[in-house]
Amino acid sequence: MIDFVKETLLLLPFLFVTYLVLEAVEAHAGGALERWLERAKSVGPLAGALAGAIPQCGVSAAAASLYAGGVVTVGTLVAVFLSTSDELIPVLISKQVPAAFMVKIVAIKVAAAIAVGFSLNAILAFARHIRRPVAVHDLCAHSHCGCHEHKGILVPALIHTAEIFIFIVVVSGAIELAMHYFGEDCLNSLRLNTPVFGELAAGLVGLIPNCAVSVAGAELYCKGAMSAGALMSSSFAGSGLGLLVLFRTNRNLKENLAILAVVYVVGVALGWLTGHLI
Repeated sequence: MIDFVKETLLLLPFLFVTYLVLEAVEAHAGGALERWLERAKSVGPLAGALAGAIPQCGVSAAAASLYAGGVVTVGTLVAVFLSTSDELIPVLISKQVPAAFMVKIVAIKVAAAIAVGFSLNAILAFARHIRRPVAVHDLCAHSHCGCHEHKGILVPALIHTAEIFIFIVVVSGAIELAMHYFGEDCLNSLRLNTPVFGELAAGLVGLIPNCAVSVAGAELYCKGAMSAGALMSSSFAGSGLGLLVLFRTNRNLKENLAILAVVYVVGVALGWLTGHLI
């Protein structure tokens, strides 16, 4: 539980900076910052995949909020989700796993995330699916926070940060307790070292929005209870707290479910394809 508290507190600066940016863009709509962000969308999946590789679930949470606010594209969001590894690498380091093995995992995840992110953007552009413009008021309407009763950007950013942080603590805290008491035993019963079924089951496990999942996955792999393909599937599908924040901040449920489905299907497929490479 101590690790959960530390990980959750580390989210605060990511969330605060994210909402500060969103409030700044909203306050100066049509300004230089918004124009720069619009141009940056063309390379978003590259930046997203590299940022997601940072072993900290705050990146995926921030990306979800930026997507809900219209700042980043769906390709960028999915790239962040696919490249996120949460606590996987730190745990493998603690287990003294060879560095070459960990480099392969990160490299494969980042390369795949970039390819999928740009492909999604291209497909949606071809289909003329236009993402809504930056609109922090959409976030406010969804959360009923009343933050725009305050002047400036600092107080509204703090209100949004606190609102999302409390939501994460409540939901993720409940998941943390469940994982603490039942997690590894339940995962052991899923036969995660079985070809194909292991990848399918591990992908579902990876969707659980909690850092404890990646810790348990690393432990099981080191014990031989999880195959390399299942480990990769769980890691590809695992986006830390990103999906949790997405469902809280983005009002379009169908869109959220479609993103979840893409992350799962692509994650399982990539896990099955790349498991033999590590």
